[in-house]
Formats: sequence, structure tokens, C-alpha cells
Amino acid sequence: MRTLIGQFARFGVVGGVGFLVNLAVFNLLLFTVLDPKRVAYGELYANVVATLVAIVVNWMGNRHWTFRAHRGRQLVREGVEFALVSLGGLLIGLACLWISHRVLGFESKLADNIANNVVGLGLGTIFRFTFYRIWVFSPRRGDPAPAVFPPVGGDEPDPAPAPAEPAA
Repeated sequence: MRTLIGQFARFGVVGGVGFLVNLAVFNLLLFTVLDPKRVAYGELYANVVATLVAIVVNWMGNRHWTFRAHRGRQLVREGVEFALVSLGGLLIGLACLWISHRVLGFESKLADNIANNVVGLGLGTIFRFTFYRIWVFSPRRGDPAPAVFPPVGGDEPDPAPAPAEPAA
């Protein structure tokens, strides 16, 4: 239980940093080049760009801190799985933003921020933590294949000595 609480706390810190990155990029785009009054669906485009930037930040933090004890040696596989789960979280946030903006008619930047950064982020966080823990960084997965980047130096066992030549 302590491990779960520690992981969740670290996940929260990493997520907090990702949230700040997402919030900054989202609002920078929303108030400038992707203003919904000038660009159709600008709020959705801003969400996608901001979330993709935050995904990279979160992957580094979660891989090297939150789940460091369980991270796999398969960097590419783990990165693809992390991206898939993160995209699921992105879709949850996009759905919340789309429903708020297009279905319910809340078109202010404050409403966009609440839909994206409160409701969408909250639901997406539950989804991402669950799937990062049970799938991407699961301690039960193991590493059956060799690492993408094998260790260099003394980490590999010495090759077996050649058999001795029989005496003549």
C-alpha cells in the first residue's frame, strides 16, 4: 500500500508539472494563433498541441521517477504504450472540451479552461494512472526481449572460454 501511495504522490508531482506545461501552452495558443473566434475549432487544436507537449514531459518524469523501479528495458515498446494511454487521456479531455463548447454552448475561455483543465484532466488522470500502472509500467510484465539499448561495459557476462584443444 505504501508503494501505491508513493507512486501516486510522484505521479501527482509529475502530473502537476505536466499540467502547468499544458496550461501554459493551451492558453498561449488559445489567446494568440488559435483563438476560436478566428480559427474554427481553435480550442480543440490548442488542446491537442498542449497535450502532446505535456505527454513528452510526463513520459520523462514517469519513466525516470514515478515508475523507475518498474520501467521496462524496452524503450520503444514502453514509449508506444505510454503514447497510446496518453492519447486515450487526450481523447477524454477533447470530449469534455467538445461537449462543453459545442453541445452545451459554453464558449468563453474560462469555460474552455474548466472543461479542459479541470473536468477533462481529472477524468484523464484517473484513466492514465490506472493504465500506466497496470500496463505500461507493470512490475509483472518482465523483459523477455533484449533491450533496445543494451548496457555498455561490465554489465554483460564474460563469454564462455573456448574449449581446450585435446593433447596430441
